[in-house]
Amino acid sequence: MRITRVLGAALLALGLAAGPAAADSSPSPSASADGDAPTRAGSSFRTATEIEQGQRATASGSTGDYLYWSFPADTGQRPTVRATVKLPATHGSETWQLDVYDGLRRRQACQYGAQTRTAAQGAGSVELACVLRTVRGWSEPWANDPLPGTYYLRLTVVDLAAADLGQPVSAEVRVESKDVGGAAAVDGSLGKPLVPGIAATSGEDKDGTKTAVLSSFGRDDGWSSGWWSDRWVWTGIGAVLAALAGIGGYVLTRGSGRPSRVPPNG
Repeated sequence: MRITRVLGAALLALGLAAGPAAADSSPSPSASADGDAPTRAGSSFRTATEIEQGQRATASGSTGDYLYWSFPADTGQRPTVRATVKLPATHGSETWQLDVYDGLRRRQACQYGAQTRTAAQGAGSVELACVLRTVRGWSEPWANDPLPGTYYLRLTVVDLAAADLGQPVSAEVRVESKDVGGAAAVDGSLGKPLVPGIAATSGEDKDGTKTAVLSSFGRDDGWSSGWWSDRWVWTGIGAVLAALAGIGGYVLTRGSGRPSRVPPNG
């Protein structure tokens, strides 16, 4: 009976503690696209069009153009970037590529996804995708780990016939994230998110003009980088289970009392 009660308490503790952690690992809700969705793209990192996760952005351009967008990503998120390029009615074979850069403009590798694709002659469109690594709260200075802050998308054609250069195309991009949670958590936190203008100070220059702000990205609830993650919940679960296992082992091995072969005192 004692062992049954111990196991029952362990299962109850596991169920109660795992509930919030399981909820944290579910995909984050996507923001609905509204009438203010961007309809153009930038031509460089500095002019990249800002989009929010879950927002559908479109742009028109020509083959040979570089199209840039930027979006925010926070700790524990695993962003997925998708792009669709609609091609002209007549064209030769074309190869398109989607690159993702972090706030330091370091190119980030894709875990999986068709980052580069070739559209056959006469194809109506080409679709690209890139699933990034999980954004970490902290990293070594020499590492290339994704950190919270601004990320840049660059969409361009990398191989085509000279006769197709300059033909009109239209592009559509969308970014969504899955909240991975404590499974990818690390100790430590980033002092500031890697966003443009993070080092700019408010104030006025000598001639009275105000300092320009390079990015309008902001988080109403703040960036989540910090010491807390649901990894602490699982650490607590492990401690409780270890304690219950110790109690169960003691109950099993202590016996029923004084051994019969030991003579009584006196």
